[in-house]
Amino acid sequence: MENQRPHFILASTSPRRKDLLSMIGIVHEVVPAEVDEDRDVPGEPGAHVKTLAERKALRVGSLRPEALVLGADTVVYHKNEILGKPSDFDEACRMVERLAGSEHQVYTGIALAGPAGCEVESSFEVTRVLFRSLDRKHIERYVSTGEPFDKAGAYGIQGFGATLVESVTGCYFNVMGLPLTRLIRMLARRGYDYPFGPLVYSSEKEPDARA
Repeated sequence: MENQRPHFILASTSPRRKDLLSMIGIVHEVVPAEVDEDRDVPGEPGAHVKTLAERKALRVGSLRPEALVLGADTVVYHKNEILGKPSDFDEACRMVERLAGSEHQVYTGIALAGPAGCEVESSFEVTRVLFRSLDRKHIERYVSTGEPFDKAGAYGIQGFGATLVESVTGCYFNVMGLPLTRLIRMLARRGYDYPFGPLVYSSEKEPDARA
């Protein structure tokens, strides 16, 4: 399988996921997945992120059947409620204020689809994150940086949001949006062992079987 790796596609526009794949040497292409993230999605957070990760992987996989496609979805779960990305300044402030001084869980679902003929495989990771106490002034200062607006739970642990976090229990990279160890294990089950170096997947596209 070492010489037969398919082209690898990340079905996400998240710069954090792209950076993490590059950090561990997985050469990839980014193809955004246009899916409905509100229709028929389970309320349980693990099933929620797995379902959306599968939809994203399968959507891009249907367009690129020659490729191995990675889909991912991340949410913050706090007091029995899923927190996605804030829509505006006030909502971002409310989310951070809600998380301040308490523990929440970050769920990330990942799914691998393709190449054509291979069944989709999905899984999810959970990480516990404890925030320090924050007053309104510090919350508004943080939100004013603009960092929260494309992130579940309205914070980014890899940026200014690192100063909000007291502790992390579990996979740190999961909080960034991609549990790397879980991904490597899933790739290994598909026959692609990680070489601890550049992992280049073929850039040659096979003819589209639907053409």
